Amino acid sequence: MKALTWHGKRDVRVDTHPDPIIKDPTDTIIKVTSTGLCGSDLHLYEVLGPFLTEGDILGHEPMGIVEEIGSAVTDLEVGDRVVIPFNISCGDCFMCGQGLHSQCETTQVREQGMGASLFGYTKLYGGVPGGQAEYLRVPFADKLPIKVPKGPADDRFLFLSDVLPTAWQGVEYAAVPPGGTLAVIGLGPIGDMCARVAQHRGVEKVIGIDLVDERLTRAASRGVHTLDLREHGANLADAVRELTNGRGADSVIDAVGMEAHGAPVASLAQRAVGLLPDAAAEKMMRKVGVDRLEALRLAIDIVRRGGTISLVGVYGGMTDPLPMLTLFDKQIQLRMGQANVHRWVPDLLPLLTDDDPLGVDTFATHKIALTDAPEAYGMFQRKENGAVKVVFTP
Repeated sequence: MKALTWHGKRDVRVDTHPDPIIKDPTDTIIKVTSTGLCGSDLHLYEVLGPFLTEGDILGHEPMGIVEEIGSAVTDLEVGDRVVIPFNISCGDCFMCGQGLHSQCETTQVREQGMGASLFGYTKLYGGVPGGQAEYLRVPFADKLPIKVPKGPADDRFLFLSDVLPTAWQGVEYAAVPPGGTLAVIGLGPIGDMCARVAQHRGVEKVIGIDLVDERLTRAASRGVHTLDLREHGANLADAVRELTNGRGADSVIDAVGMEAHGAPVASLAQRAVGLLPDAAAEKMMRKVGVDRLEALRLAIDIVRRGGTISLVGVYGGMTDPLPMLTLFDKQIQLRMGQANVHRWVPDLLPLLTDDDPLGVDTFATHKIALTDAPEAYGMFQRKENGAVKVVFTP
């Protein structure tokens, strides 16, 4: 099969790999029909190389058709249409029972001290082959895949794999009070969908912050009050306060994470780690790794006292310097974590109808053949050609 594989920093290629096979009686094999390019894939493209091995298959947003099932599978049939969550959860353990599927006790990567395994996301999360491929082996076939109806185009359901539950959880964790204001930092695919989910759930004022024209225009077209970071610069917090009776936003979602703009020291540190041999770089990132924290610092600045910050952008540093005095003094509540996909599916599936309240049918800005994925990674990282959400078709 053809699959998108990692070969080094900013070096991904479509290679030929053996087709996956059934390993456990509860496995299924799916033929991938669509698979997304996630903003967090760019962390693999740029920063997290020390935790990858050349030839690793990337991608964690697939859907497709069941091609084969294991002997113990009872709830799936060949030909079923399924979406595969990005985190691998058994559905039966204590954590899954608590709705914390991203902490699944069956698939936790204990040797790395991490939570549930993820498709296509480094040895930190199990080194599981990812979904930017023609075929994918999926464990826990009776529990993990999300069955969806046939008929509508893939875009109707594809984003159940990651974007939709991540955005829904981000808004849930933001805990916007009735009549309150939500500020979303970063209007890439997750931030954009966070704004849409918040509006759907009745948040009266959503402020979107970015510095890419296409993203600002796209959010504004759906009624988001946008602020251009290039225009406001160091005065952006004042602009938010002007919109919120001088207090700041009741809730803030950081949808940017570790690759924020405007963090020269952390950026230099990340590049320096990238020059080390992989083994040394891995040890350094585990012990003294730092993130670019500009987005989080902005969130702390613009949230009102007693407000809530919800982190959905990925962070990976171990020695990040945080302004604990400000967090404590402002009495800020902070929630974060990988999305627990299955917890939110019952809320999301009823919205994926012809009425399309979240705009999923037209959410993708680029449909690209898997064979052209290497060029698409570069385009998406550089934010060129209006790329907000890229979907590959194997």
